[in-house]
Amino acid sequence: MEKIQTLVVGAGISGLSTAFFLQQRGQRVAVLEASGRAGGNIQTLMYEGFMLEAGPNTLLDNDPAIAALIDGLGLRAEVREANSEAKRRYVVRNGQAVQLPGSPPAFLSTTLFSPAAKFRLLAEPFIGRAQIEESVADFVRRRLGQEFLDWAIDPFVSGVYAGDPARLSVQAATPKVYALERDHGSLLVGALKKAFKARKTEVQTTPVGHMFSFDRGLGQLVDALAERLGDALHLHATVQGLQHTHDGWQVNTSQGAFVAQNVVLAVPAEVCAALLEPFLGVRVQPLREIPYPPVMSVALGFRREDVAHALDGFGVLIPAKERVTTLGALFSSTLFPGRAPDGQVLLTVFIGGRRHEDVGTWTDEAIVARVLADLGPILGLRAAPLMSHVQHWPRAIPQYELGHFERMAALDEAMQHLQGLRMRANWRDGVSVSDAIRNGLVLATALQELQAQML
Repeated sequence: MEKIQTLVVGAGISGLSTAFFLQQRGQRVAVLEASGRAGGNIQTLMYEGFMLEAGPNTLLDNDPAIAALIDGLGLRAEVREANSEAKRRYVVRNGQAVQLPGSPPAFLSTTLFSPAAKFRLLAEPFIGRAQIEESVADFVRRRLGQEFLDWAIDPFVSGVYAGDPARLSVQAATPKVYALERDHGSLLVGALKKAFKARKTEVQTTPVGHMFSFDRGLGQLVDALAERLGDALHLHATVQGLQHTHDGWQVNTSQGAFVAQNVVLAVPAEVCAALLEPFLGVRVQPLREIPYPPVMSVALGFRREDVAHALDGFGVLIPAKERVTTLGALFSSTLFPGRAPDGQVLLTVFIGGRRHEDVGTWTDEAIVARVLADLGPILGLRAAPLMSHVQHWPRAIPQYELGHFERMAALDEAMQHLQGLRMRANWRDGVSVSDAIRNGLVLATALQELQAQML
């Protein structure tokens, strides 16, 4: 029976990051992964000459933890920043891809919003704060109007969560946006104050917010983490149960038992619920109430001349008002070099999500046909793709829907007596890869400080 300081259950990016930062601080760790590979939804594939991302496609260096991980793994030379054209985003309106305005002059001239919607913004600073929890849809409709919900926020929510803004909690799902109202009473005033402060005090000492990947895709980050963890990473190690002991925890697995002072559950909500149910009973219900809609990632390769659109941006998002099933597409071969053979382009398309959960039951052929029918008129697809690949994620992105904070508070209260047992996954505190890395560092630091206090 192996005894360690901290045992991490789950080798997705949350678990791997937490384990890396703990190991970096001198802790003896082990990571248990039920499947045969580390990385969770992060997976880079080489397929018919194309480099495909089956899950997340990019990282943002929007927190010091990101740089700490990259430099700690010696990956700095492998970082590839996204093409500068990635700042250009497209949103579909009336079947046409319209560039999302990125500056005040562009906003004034854009056809994405009507003159009435633009004029409506003048009232925003005079709208009071909400007294109750609101959905993203209700919040945006109240502060900015229906058009901004339809043509800006709805596609943004589709891009991040594959979610429904009428169900997502503005406080939980878009906390930075909600904080502008809470702290400044206005989105516009708050945004202007933050921009002014950043420009005057030069608070950004590192390239915060730049989008990047690696020379061999995001899978290179997972490979580096797995290599660094070495024998501490145990694949095909299914956790069969937890036991609370007098000096920590015993974790029984298909590879034997592990004893640890601390256990971190870095697993999906339903797996976490199953492991905690013997201790909490019905109080695990908040975990089971977190929806995970299916999302399919569809890679399509074309000859450059068979796509009329310039593909000069990050990608295109399709609002629900357009009444098509496809959520949007990334212009992957524009973002990073080496993603497609010479003379060809790669699109990464997303379909499914909270409002189209039935797509999870479709065949690959039906999914590709639907995507091509939806995107064909928008991007000017002139021929069938040279390559197609469908990646199914039956339970893709956890949804931070109304009541999410209350559910998490109830869970935290129920777990207070389970000393040494922590949870660290993307069903709380942010769904992105960057969020997972940041939260992994926060937890590792907290556990290290707790260990120091006990000495």
